[in-house]
Amino acid sequence: MDLEQRIQQQFSDSLKAKQDTLAQSLQRIVEAGECMAQSLRDGGKVLSCGNGGSSGDAQHFSSELINRFERERAALPAVALTTESSTLTAIANDYSYERVFARQVEALGRAGDILLAVSTSGNSPNVCRAVEAARAADMRVIALTGRDGGELARLLGEGDIELRAVSNVTARIQEVHLLFIHCLCDQIDERLFPAH
Repeated sequence: MDLEQRIQQQFSDSLKAKQDTLAQSLQRIVEAGECMAQSLRDGGKVLSCGNGGSSGDAQHFSSELINRFERERAALPAVALTTESSTLTAIANDYSYERVFARQVEALGRAGDILLAVSTSGNSPNVCRAVEAARAADMRVIALTGRDGGELARLLGEGDIELRAVSNVTARIQEVHLLFIHCLCDQIDERLFPAH
């Protein structure tokens, strides 16, 4: 296969992953957007976490809420738990890397807040521990997963929402996760700051 064919295949695979995911997840995306908007409307905040590319997604989501997505509006409260290197390394050193997000959820999370937990495999131990901490704090969880949802999907309880990318390929899952994030940001804007 030549390079142009490989590029065409990448685009085709990305489109298929997005179409397959939409067919399975449309209603859950709507529910997740409403869940986040209601939390923010009620004075809550969104904490987000993930590793590697998912860490970038967590930060991307947080920055879209704090700054703005596609319309002028008030800043919204969001915290990416992936950015404070002193906090991350202190927790990893004193406890374990598995606790780097959970410890922050214990400190910052309150009942009514949302945890956006991002893991392409659903098996990231530190993200799973954050979900456990969020549930203990009476927070709701929106989980972005892929493949079979992993341990993360099994940890979710009533009121939590899993948005699963329909793919087994990490790159395709990450592309769908970014689209999930943009859909959620758009819904939050539309629900809280409707265009006139």
